[in-house]
Amino acid sequence: MLDLAAELSKWAGEGRDFAVATVVSVSGSAPRPPGAALAVDSAGTAIGSVSGGCVEGAVYDLCVQVLDDGEPVLETFGYSDEDAFAVGLTCGGVIRILVTPVTRDAPDRELYEAALASAARGEPTALARVIRGPAELLGTPVHAPTPGHGAVPCAAPPRGRDRPPRTRGVSTAFPVDHITAEALATLTAGGTRILDISEDGTHCPGGLTLFIETRVPPPRMIVFGAIDFAAALVRAGKLLGYRVTVCDARPVFATRARFPDADEVVVDWPDRYLLSTETDARTVLCVLTHDAKFDVPLLEAALRMRVAYVGAMGSRHTHADRERRLREVGLDDAELARLRSPIGLDLGACTPEETALSIAAEIVAMRRGGTGTPLTGSETPIHRGTAEWGVLASPAAGRAPSPRSSSVRP
Repeated sequence: MLDLAAELSKWAGEGRDFAVATVVSVSGSAPRPPGAALAVDSAGTAIGSVSGGCVEGAVYDLCVQVLDDGEPVLETFGYSDEDAFAVGLTCGGVIRILVTPVTRDAPDRELYEAALASAARGEPTALARVIRGPAELLGTPVHAPTPGHGAVPCAAPPRGRDRPPRTRGVSTAFPVDHITAEALATLTAGGTRILDISEDGTHCPGGLTLFIETRVPPPRMIVFGAIDFAAALVRAGKLLGYRVTVCDARPVFATRARFPDADEVVVDWPDRYLLSTETDARTVLCVLTHDAKFDVPLLEAALRMRVAYVGAMGSRHTHADRERRLREVGLDDAELARLRSPIGLDLGACTPEETALSIAAEIVAMRRGGTGTPLTGSETPIHRGTAEWGVLASPAAGRAPSPRSSSVRP
């Protein structure tokens, strides 16, 4: 759901009723990761995607159905080898999708609006929803870290419209504090997670399984060196979802006019700026200056920082000279092994745009565990990242997936 926060927050602000289908687990090969979402409003407008096209029609129909009856549903879609056009994933995977209504009269409406608005503003946001447990709790949300949200007892209010209240008569409280703490822990790491809560006397009877999704500010890409290649790399970085900063010590080159697509253009010595700015384990550093007076102090600092990627442009001769200088200032083999130089994958790139593509491809390969080799003729998985995305093991894992879909409704 948070995958579509910007659009859904606008829908909520306009008072629209809508249903959201969210991928909560993936097994095998599947085109979209957990957290991917498709939403449909009461007028039939659809945004987003959960399968890249394989089951979009069936999921759209589910959203319309959920909007009509107000009941959440958990649906499993598997591979259909009997009919490639049947409701199934032709890529061979299995996905589970939670569809929840967000209507004006829903008791969870205010909570969803707060979570969506927070994520749309770019604030760190976590949202947990029940995907297994007592039937009346399916889809129940907890928004963290906003205080006061999610205090829903096990005797949940009715979800259907014009229906009599349904209660279980259970006095055990829905474990909001524990779920909130776990959601905040997931928020620190980012991504998605499946959380199982065992029955221990303070939790809902029978235990719960929750899907936690997070939305964190975009990772940073810092491009050092205000050259033509940097302008192309800025555009590639934005395409990949990075917040891109260009830094150069030369004010005549580091200008907004030269880099209109950058989020920030900074005039400063590269190493000084790097040591003074905020970075984290997702930050990507691209050094395009290939000038020793800039490169060496910058890379000396960068290779000792906890960042995701450090790449430097230059010929193989430049790389050898740079490596010698870095050893002279005290970097060891382990630190130097982190340096991607010459930067990028071998695509035969010539133009700034092609070079930016080769750099972006290397960043994606490192981020997702790819090899950078052609898929044609290879046996490597096409869709990776299940560990990072927190996939819930499917009951169908290890055996032939069902050719059709199955659903769970309260």
